[in-house]
Amino acid sequence: MDTLTQTAAEIRKEILKTIHYAGAGHIGGPMSAVDILTYLYFKEMNINPEDGWNEHRDRFILSKGHSAIALYVTLAVRGYMPLEELKTFDALDSRLQGHPDMTLLPGLDMSTGSLGQGLSAGLGMALGAKLQNESFRTYCMVGDGESQEGQIWEAADVASKYGVDNLVCIVDNNRLQQFGWSNDQVTRNAPLEDPSERWKAFGWHVISIDGHDFEEIERAFKEARDTKGKPTAIIANTIKGKGVSFMEGAYLWHSRIPTDEELKDALAELNKEVVL
Repeated sequence: MDTLTQTAAEIRKEILKTIHYAGAGHIGGPMSAVDILTYLYFKEMNINPEDGWNEHRDRFILSKGHSAIALYVTLAVRGYMPLEELKTFDALDSRLQGHPDMTLLPGLDMSTGSLGQGLSAGLGMALGAKLQNESFRTYCMVGDGESQEGQIWEAADVASKYGVDNLVCIVDNNRLQQFGWSNDQVTRNAPLEDPSERWKAFGWHVISIDGHDFEEIERAFKEARDTKGKPTAIIANTIKGKGVSFMEGAYLWHSRIPTDEELKDALAELNKEVVL
């Protein structure tokens, strides 16, 4: 668990450095997703960075595609590409566009960015595995914001109907969208919903966890593997901007670029997680 914690801190540092260097991208949503991505790519999934297109590999779809930088950095740290390539993020002709492009980079299982569509593709992959008697599993991360899209619930309904128990949907439930919720400056109203009860109503096995606690994350994915006859939804309760105190829970960091001084302060905080 200490190794996973250190790896997650390194990934967060590289996210911030990459966004700062590129002068573009998102921070809040990627930072909330890091611990789940770390566990998936460094412990849970059956993958091989040297054979990114192996047909027997586990699949992962980042439905909240605007958080692509978190996935790119995770792939780089895992060995899918050199860390130096992160400097090309969002540049013309780069493999690392602002949203994932599966035609450019091994290890990407779906091009995403149009919110709400990832779970449908994940369902198709999981059903395909069943029909072909393949053992690979499919994991899909969706945002709590994009879960307001109707297509998410159409996919959830069909997945339950066919008992697709090789499909896991992880909800990055950071409870904060791009422009925040009601306060002195913002007039949007937060959705009134209980995500666990909603997924249960659609016939899924539901596990609610602290999405930054690796012991809880490990237990959840083990329980998902042991669950038969229905898909699993893991409600990962997370913090937007996790890891940097002045970014946590602040909607302005959804896509703000850190200044030189802010980057220095953020990296200093994250260095406390790393054993040198």
